[in-house]
Amino acid sequence: MDQDQAAPASVEGAGKRRLVTAFGGGGVIGALGGLIGLGGAEFRLPLLIGLFAFGPLEAVIMNKAMSLVVVASALPFRLTAVPLSDLLAHWTVIANLLAGSLAGAWFGAGWATRLRSETLYRIIAILLVAIAVVLLVGHDTTTAGPPLLGGPLQIAVGVGAGFVIGVVASLLGVAGGELLIPTIVLLFGADIKLAGSLSLAVSLPTMILGFTRYSRDRSFSVLGRNRLFLIAMAVGSIVGSFIGARLLGIVPNAVLLPLLAAILLISSVKVWRHR
Repeated sequence: MDQDQAAPASVEGAGKRRLVTAFGGGGVIGALGGLIGLGGAEFRLPLLIGLFAFGPLEAVIMNKAMSLVVVASALPFRLTAVPLSDLLAHWTVIANLLAGSLAGAWFGAGWATRLRSETLYRIIAILLVAIAVVLLVGHDTTTAGPPLLGGPLQIAVGVGAGFVIGVVASLLGVAGGELLIPTIVLLFGADIKLAGSLSLAVSLPTMILGFTRYSRDRSFSVLGRNRLFLIAMAVGSIVGSFIGARLLGIVPNAVLLPLLAAILLISSVKVWRHR
């Protein structure tokens, strides 16, 4: 085999290894997310930046595309546990949070496309630390109680919380469940199972709007250039999420949540230093 034949074969082999790694990485991250009821996008983003060397905005757009696939598949999967009638009965919660999250997603995506790469790296690192803190202090809120607020004040706080969550979701390319679920449990008094499905119902249109806003930027072409990579990692994420959900309860939250928070903190340091 001459050098002209060897070069394409080498490139093809590297491409296949990259796809296998994308599927495997997506699977591991999806399983971690499934264990705690998230899509795993918080852990996927540092992987896209650190291991696969995507730029910050490209990584966010890729992450959002994969998160959108995971959320869109997770919502119907959960209908056996939380019927559609239960979701419709709480449409006011969905509408309240969407009133803020849709605007937050649009503005967040707009800000991300205008930021310098170094600034975006640092914002992502800070938000990863914030997510780690939420995992430690907010994600174990599993007991439904009376709503924290009521009336117009509840609506105002819901819109404000939705806006912040929408911005964070757009800047990281995540669904925002790690923030939405504690908000729904505390602010509206929903139980954790219902809160998980309500979170997905809020996340899906929020992510679609943010995704639409990103489509205006030239960096959106990263999806076309990496179509097979995107599919491999998205499928791996879905498979991993399914496996993680089946393993739910095997690893206690007292061990799992600090471990995942530590992973996010280490990732945040690496992203902060990234050049």
